[in-house]
Amino acid sequence: MSSGRKEKLLSLASLDYDGKSTDELKEMARAVLQEGMHGLCFSPYMENQQPGDLVSEEQIHRRMQIIKPYTKWIRSFSCTEGNEAIPKIAKEYGIKTLVGAWLGDDPEINEKEMQGLIKLANDGHVDVAAIGNEVMYRGDLTEEELLSFIKRGKEAITHIPVGYVDAYYEFRERPRITEICDVILANCYPFWEGCDADYSLLYMKDMYRQAERAAKGKKVIISETGWPSQGSNLEGAYPSFENYLKYFMNTQKWATEDQMEIFYFSSFDESWKVGAEGDVGAFWGLWDAEERLKF
Repeated sequence: MSSGRKEKLLSLASLDYDGKSTDELKEMARAVLQEGMHGLCFSPYMENQQPGDLVSEEQIHRRMQIIKPYTKWIRSFSCTEGNEAIPKIAKEYGIKTLVGAWLGDDPEINEKEMQGLIKLANDGHVDVAAIGNEVMYRGDLTEEELLSFIKRGKEAITHIPVGYVDAYYEFRERPRITEICDVILANCYPFWEGCDADYSLLYMKDMYRQAERAAKGKKVIISETGWPSQGSNLEGAYPSFENYLKYFMNTQKWATEDQMEIFYFSSFDESWKVGAEGDVGAFWGLWDAEERLKF
């Protein structure tokens, strides 16, 4: 393939970054952010906090004020330990909510999460309800157990869409879960599959298409995608500040052009995530752990 032909194909896939300095990329990313985005995954935990710690309403308010100018929706991940205030506060700022009940291997916590989500939804604080996040991927529950939770949620929450969040391919491989969901909430991470940053947008589009085929006409929302700004590489996927900026801009350009509903991961850096994800875990935010915009 000639270099001209290759450049044309890449230009169709993404913005033109050729020869741009880091400062120029930062300026471009700020402009993209100013235009606004569909959705943002909300990170409530401050430095020295982690899941299990109580999240205060004060810190939720402060962070909501920071992100309010840039997003129409937020996604929250839990309905306990203070997280249940996130959708209520979001509504005060005019932000729509995709709210998740965090299901794991603790039956007592699962029950509290389900009760919390059902109450929030029926009190009018939820626009889309997500019952579980990557439960099949982690293997915390059996498919039958998860289906039972989703069925219970749908019986109790009847006025808004109810779905389940997992890696895009799980919806292809688990048709009974796909069938019971009102909406397909697919996590699409080229980084975690070792994809080179230069091809990451095309790769994410393919992930989405696979979920779309499995959905058979149901709406598919990309519930998470992002790229870490620093850390160790995973095969051909290299975290860097430049790759992070480009991935963010490419994602938002696609979302705008094709009217995609995408929740970008994430709003703020959270250092507790290094335990589960390695050193890259702490560096997915558009804002750093001190709540400063990275660009």
